Amino acid sequence: MQMLATMRRMSAPHWVGLYLCVFAAWGGLYLMQVPPELRELGELYGADFWREFCSIEAGWAGAPTIFGMWLLMSAAMMAPTAIPAFVTWEDLTVSGAARGFGAITLGYLGVWAGFSAIATVFQVILSEWQVIDTFGRSQNDVLTAGLLAGAGAYQFSALKEACLSKCRKPLTFFMQHWDEGPLRMGVRLGAVCLGCCWALMALAFVGGTMNLLWMGGAMVLMFFEKMPDIGQHLTRPVGAALIGAAGWVLFF
Repeated sequence: MQMLATMRRMSAPHWVGLYLCVFAAWGGLYLMQVPPELRELGELYGADFWREFCSIEAGWAGAPTIFGMWLLMSAAMMAPTAIPAFVTWEDLTVSGAARGFGAITLGYLGVWAGFSAIATVFQVILSEWQVIDTFGRSQNDVLTAGLLAGAGAYQFSALKEACLSKCRKPLTFFMQHWDEGPLRMGVRLGAVCLGCCWALMALAFVGGTMNLLWMGGAMVLMFFEKMPDIGQHLTRPVGAALIGAAGWVLFF
């Protein structure tokens, strides 16, 4: 019965608005994808082809477009992983379900907007160093191995565990910071989520920042990692797999 009541509440207008934002973000990412035929031509003619024909300008001139891409990516991938926390928030404010929902969502996504700005700077710099291609994919084995090993090692870190413990117990988290109001709690929630997921998001430079398949897979992984029953059995094996992949890239 409680599950049915929760599902009914999740059909309210503010939830529909969140769903539409997520779908719009995925739609925007789809529209930004480079068609397969152009990918094939790029592989055939190399960097010179993309310098002549590219939707993203080289260097800092293309930073606004790259930032928009990262913004869409963050919204599309991270908003769904926070749905259990948003449901918990609504349970706490059930007498006025929509109260503060927009503020907590805005605070949460605002943190990821900041992450998008930082990721944009790194992408432009890596592009100027010519260690990633036009699709934001690493072309350097040392960089690839470093990103994989770094993300893998972070899976075992105390900071990752501390952040995950808060994401997995949103009720406790909200009760601890209840007096701060929805916007500040949204920022706190976003910061905790960033602490959980930033290293996995950085693997976009391995899979390609314009790779929808990578984005979808990473979103599913991060969603289940925040689930109390499943996540505790997932985090460290993923870390070990990433470290193993780094060794494979570097030595084989």
